Amino acid sequence: MIVGLTGGIGSGKSAVSAQLKALGISVVDADQVARDVVLVGSPALSHIAKHFGSQILLQDGTLNRAALRQQIFVDKTQRQWLESLLHPLIGAAIGEQLAVASSTYAVLESPLLLETSQHKNIDFVVVVDASEAHQRQRACQRDGAKADQIDAIIDTQMPRQQRLDKADWVLDNQHDLSHLSEQVLQLHHHLCYLTDHQL
Repeated sequence: MIVGLTGGIGSGKSAVSAQLKALGISVVDADQVARDVVLVGSPALSHIAKHFGSQILLQDGTLNRAALRQQIFVDKTQRQWLESLLHPLIGAAIGEQLAVASSTYAVLESPLLLETSQHKNIDFVVVVDASEAHQRQRACQRDGAKADQIDAIIDTQMPRQQRLDKADWVLDNQHDLSHLSEQVLQLHHHLCYLTDHQL
């Protein structure tokens, strides 16, 4: 069984996935996969450098993410070009990693699970939920980002209620870590039960 784990920025996805890993569950991180497909020496990075020019690379040959973000935010066609290159590669890499997972169930952690086609291969959707005030506070503390930057990211993500409506299970992360841990344990037992009783 493949479980999708999602939530808005600063909702606590990483805390949940860390606990699931500690329980022996294989977790594939979509953000990490997206970074891996553009590592130095990858065909994707060569395509990007050829398309946008060498100024899109830093001195050490890695992708200049800030420069790339500027290009794709001002020009929608450039963003579409980039997505058409990367999304199939990311999807294939995620599929490969999930296929070799050997735990009772496997988890795909992705901030854009419900906004992209990633949710199509998911059997069970878990949403980590927190109020926008909590999201803002956590993301600012974690990333050192300004509140208006966090607000801009929140605005690009699926509205909170819409995300909740698509959930099979909601983890309420508006309290302390021990409260969240108890819920993760309940979720884990439920998913193990579902896996054991699959036809």
